[in-house]
Amino acid sequence: MRILGLDFGSKTVGVAVSDPLLLTAQGVEIIRRKHEDKLRQTLARIEELVEQYEVNEIVLGLPKNMNNTEGDRVQKTTEFRDMLERRTGISVTFWDERLTTVAADKAMMEAGIRREHRGDYVDMIAATFILQGYLDRKRFMQGKED
Repeated sequence: MRILGLDFGSKTVGVAVSDPLLLTAQGVEIIRRKHEDKLRQTLARIEELVEQYEVNEIVLGLPKNMNNTEGDRVQKTTEFRDMLERRTGISVTFWDERLTTVAADKAMMEAGIRREHRGDYVDMIAATFILQGYLDRKRFMQGKED
């Protein structure tokens, strides 16, 4: 049992996956597409990853505005979630992704990755932060129940 974390953007989807014990998130890849509305290959690749990693839950970053309002990206992300659930048959949970891209950029800066190369990794690292936050919260809530 693993959980897949996704950072859905206009032309990319950052992908991360949990370890089997649901303790840590690892970046997997960035799925790129040429056109924002062309999602067939993106969804097919996610289906392949779901099968490869034996995923039974998906966490999708929800891009709310800093003042907690919902903009155009939230609507597109909601539509993407609906497509994912139909294609995979797996429940998709939203996770607040505010500041994950900023945190990913800061982590790469601290790691010494040059500015011109950060775009090659930022979505995958953001997906990792989204999934790790979800895993940490899930573990915390289970600890409260015990």
